[in-house]
Amino acid sequence: MAAGGSDSERVAGVLLHPTSLPGPHGVGELGAEALRWIDYLASAGQRLWQVLPLGPTGYGDSPYQSFSTFAGNPYLIDVRQLAREGWLEERDLGPLRELGAAHVDFGALYTRKLPLLAKAADAFLAAGAPPEFDAFVARNAAWLEDYALYMALKGEAGGAAWTEWPAALRLREPSALSAASERLEHEVRRQEVWQHWFAAQWSNVKAHAERREVRVLGDVPIFVALDSADVWAHRELFLLDAAGRPTVVAGVPPDYFSATGQRWGNPLYRWDVMRQDGYGWWVRRLRHALTQLDLVRIDHFRGFAAYWEIPADEPTAVKGRWAQGPGSELFDALRAALGGLPVVAEDLGVITPDVEELRDAFDLPGMKVLQFAFAGGADDPYLPHNYPRNCVAYTGTHDNDTTLGWYRQAPEVEKDHVRRYLGRAEAEVLPGLVRAAYASVADTVVVPWQDHLGLGSDARMNTPGRPEGNWSWRFAWEDVPGWLAPHLAELAQLYGRVPSGGPVDTPYRQSSL
Repeated sequence: MAAGGSDSERVAGVLLHPTSLPGPHGVGELGAEALRWIDYLASAGQRLWQVLPLGPTGYGDSPYQSFSTFAGNPYLIDVRQLAREGWLEERDLGPLRELGAAHVDFGALYTRKLPLLAKAADAFLAAGAPPEFDAFVARNAAWLEDYALYMALKGEAGGAAWTEWPAALRLREPSALSAASERLEHEVRRQEVWQHWFAAQWSNVKAHAERREVRVLGDVPIFVALDSADVWAHRELFLLDAAGRPTVVAGVPPDYFSATGQRWGNPLYRWDVMRQDGYGWWVRRLRHALTQLDLVRIDHFRGFAAYWEIPADEPTAVKGRWAQGPGSELFDALRAALGGLPVVAEDLGVITPDVEELRDAFDLPGMKVLQFAFAGGADDPYLPHNYPRNCVAYTGTHDNDTTLGWYRQAPEVEKDHVRRYLGRAEAEVLPGLVRAAYASVADTVVVPWQDHLGLGSDARMNTPGRPEGNWSWRFAWEDVPGWLAPHLAELAQLYGRVPSGGPVDTPYRQSSL
């Protein structure tokens, strides 16, 4: 995969967030099912697994509004492993096994899984912290100390955002932090234990992926949530007032899809301050991400060239302005510190020449989405015959409907364009689009798992602008047809997306696709 100047190679992969994995405990976990998933990818000739941000989620359950850009999501911790290690009893898992398997009920996880994890952490701490735990805490102190105290304080405040805390805590007065650390010491330690478990389990999953020659492509949003340890601990890096509240927020301007634009509400960076230490916070952020991932997709890449700045008191994104981003200066600093840039640029939407110049100056692959390709003519940049090699081709993304759902709801003129472009009848459109992505010159192709399973709109992962009901889809192994892995392996081999065009470890069996 060409990223940041690395050698070009053709690979195929699947987009699936770990919460969508099967399993008996109400949410996908980093245990046996994750290892089975990686084995499946390898058997199907897939050499890339794309995931969404792995951080802890709060209200709205969005992985793009995390309490920390460094921490892991405790919901993903495999409780069976905790039982095997003796921190839980098997009977403790009963309430989680009562949860449904088709969708994630985040509210039920909050009331059932977090207390279970607290019980396990208490047993772990009572037994005496082992050396590897102390080593983890010391190694990650730069972010873990603030995060653990932040989460403990947030719990004490009934879940309120830090901007609503008493002034002494909101503004991090040393005496108030010292008193809170002492008062909440046990809860702080619980949070540290959870992060230790997440890191250990994810490391095991990642090591298994390496053994099976499956790389992991993860996601780093350009902006972080206001309600996060990142902003609370580093107010000086964000455009906030004296009370800690944003003066301006992120979003995108009005366009064809929205007359009022999108007001995301994330605080904006003080790039002038970040520049003073060589963008050290961003270096630490990407370096940490690359301890968990092989490649990083940076969401809203265009914001590094210029971003839409909205006054915080504006209810919509209409009255904003374009502000200059850090541009090449940031990426020069990242490349120098990291020794390279294994980065994919999310360059979707209205992209101006300065964004393309920034992407191309660092040889970063952009994104091409087939669902965007059929509303225009033959020169549409999202049509496969117009792709450059250095890009990642998708049928759709986590923010799109499934490809089948999109096609069913598309205007007839677009449906006609799809059928004529593919030379396929209506019933063959979905496999035809997948094959078109595989056959394209794009070095990398990634297909959401829902599209490989042929699922409709009920399996959509996220609908932007909808405040609830997102991020909850899961699959079951019994819904995966036996012919699918051999078929994907055949596609990967046929279109040169396995090493040297060589064989994969599942023999091809003829399918109807």
